[in-house]
Amino acid sequence: MRKRTRARQFALEVLYQVDLCGPDVLEDSLADMVERAGEPDVSSFASALVRGTLEKLPELDPIIREVAQNWDLSRMTTIDRNILRLGGYELLYRDDIPPKVSINEAIELGKRYSTAESGTFVNGILDRIKNSFGPPGKKEAVPRSGGLQTHGDRAASGDTDVTGEPSGGSTGGAEP
Repeated sequence: MRKRTRARQFALEVLYQVDLCGPDVLEDSLADMVERAGEPDVSSFASALVRGTLEKLPELDPIIREVAQNWDLSRMTTIDRNILRLGGYELLYRDDIPPKVSINEAIELGKRYSTAESGTFVNGILDRIKNSFGPPGKKEAVPRSGGLQTHGDRAASGDTDVTGEPSGGSTGGAEP
């Protein structure tokens, strides 16, 4: 399994714990994750995803609410809600990750950790975020009629692993 895929799994675990137990568990959850990850570059990327997602949560949750028509965040499963938050954070605030990679990785997390329908649900919501909020990559969102929009350029090339090496781009399919 690629390092960034593993890091996303660890990040999702920490986000899930924080969502269920509150922010007081964040530092202990991160410390446990660092120990279990075993590789500094995996735990570093996972920690950056967790901290970034939590920092942008006040912006991410309203965006998810807006595009997830007829779905309140509290009605979503905890795992799906946090997959959407993580994927949304990558789409809107990480200009080093192509949108296709962020969406595909989130779909795989949904398939692996949630229900059979989760992949389709996650794909639909994240695709709407990508399309409704403009080209991702800018670090801050700006108002637009009907919601928020981000602007900026993003590299169209494949994702790189946490060492900066190309990972091969597409993330479709579960890896051994």
